[in-house]
Amino acid sequence: MLLLALVLGWGAPAGAQTAGAAPAAGEPAKAEAGKAETTRVVATFSILGDLVRQVGGERVAVTTLVGPNGDAHSFVPAPADAQAVAAARLVVVNGLGFEGWIDRLIKASGTKATVVVAARGVVPIEEDEGAQDHAHAHDHAVDPHAWQNVANAKRYVAAIRDGLSAADPAGKAVYAANATAYLAQLDALDAEIRTALTAIPEARRRIVTTHDAFGYFAKAYGLRFLAPQGVSSQSEATARDVAAIVRQVRRDRIPAVFLENVSDPRLMQQVARESGAKAGGRVFSDALSEPGGPATTYLDMMRHNVREFVAALKE
Repeated sequence: MLLLALVLGWGAPAGAQTAGAAPAAGEPAKAEAGKAETTRVVATFSILGDLVRQVGGERVAVTTLVGPNGDAHSFVPAPADAQAVAAARLVVVNGLGFEGWIDRLIKASGTKATVVVAARGVVPIEEDEGAQDHAHAHDHAVDPHAWQNVANAKRYVAAIRDGLSAADPAGKAVYAANATAYLAQLDALDAEIRTALTAIPEARRRIVTTHDAFGYFAKAYGLRFLAPQGVSSQSEATARDVAAIVRQVRRDRIPAVFLENVSDPRLMQQVARESGAKAGGRVFSDALSEPGGPATTYLDMMRHNVREFVAALKE
């Protein structure tokens, strides 16, 4: 495996989270290795890992490649990740181009696992369509952050349920029951979000985040987002992009800018400082929080973000 890593140029950068590390936030202890009913599943990032656990329950042992507060856009797989993928029966990916490294990892691992694309059935939006206001010029990249609309999270759950049922037919009834129960929680979450956001006056429903991760949220729930960076946190915001955002924040009196858990805070601090906008709380876009944090599950993440938006934007 070391030779494989050298050939592919892999290596774990400082702080990278790989298979074999501590479980993702909210992840229950894995079932004992000897239990025949346990299905090994690899999920590419922490939000997907949580959804797999919700559907799989005790019948699955989940390895999450990009852990809490990890940035899947910049993730560099390590040899341990290839080992985890090779040992899996199921690999669950987001799709929509979110994990640019996953095809190479799957191929190099030699895995026989079935690959489930969680975002199957999602109607993708283009970057600028979701953002609505955007200082950064792009070639209409597809926005991969579909989970930010709860209706799409329900599609993820259905895809995961079907994938688990195919990989482990003996657990089909369990997966169906777990999915049904969780889908009901997602319906309640969607209604809760819509109710909470009514506290924000229409004129104040514009905010700034670091990268363009909330396009699906914007389209579903009626907020407007600006972002100096594109749909990838790795896209470079130029001085011109930042200046354009600052001018628009001043002109439109945008109330708040928000830091993301996967992004360098200095960019938003600069925007807030130069525009005079309020620095809102920390929101979670592409990853869950660390254990004990405010967003250890998908449900907690969405509720936390909405509370931060409402607190900063309501009059």
